[in-house]
Amino acid sequence: MSLLYVAAGVLHFLAPKPFERIVPRELPAPRALVYLSGLAEIALGVGVLVPRTRRRSAKGLVLLLLAVFPANVNMAVRDAGGNPLPERAEGLYDAALWLRLPLQGLLIAWAWWYARADPEDAE
Repeated sequence: MSLLYVAAGVLHFLAPKPFERIVPRELPAPRALVYLSGLAEIALGVGVLVPRTRRRSAKGLVLLLLAVFPANVNMAVRDAGGNPLPERAEGLYDAALWLRLPLQGLLIAWAWWYARADPEDAE
């Protein structure tokens, strides 16, 4: 779990533009929000490695995943991410955007399991 979030967080800094595109246009300062969410992913991803902070960090990940869910909805509804695939694969890309939404639920469940588990059980 840690590697997933740390890697995703680092990507927010290495390639912020794709993340900026999916920030709902109603929100201000997309670049700042991308960096803030990336920093949170890195910090919380590292936090789940440490038994003392695992539960709090996992709860933080649940909250973070809920907070960024509107960006995923925005990406699916407004096609805000921009399709990087050839035109013939447009349907596949659109399906992936919608399948990503329930995947977010699975990630929340996984983080919640970490939040509820004893530090030794979650490893």
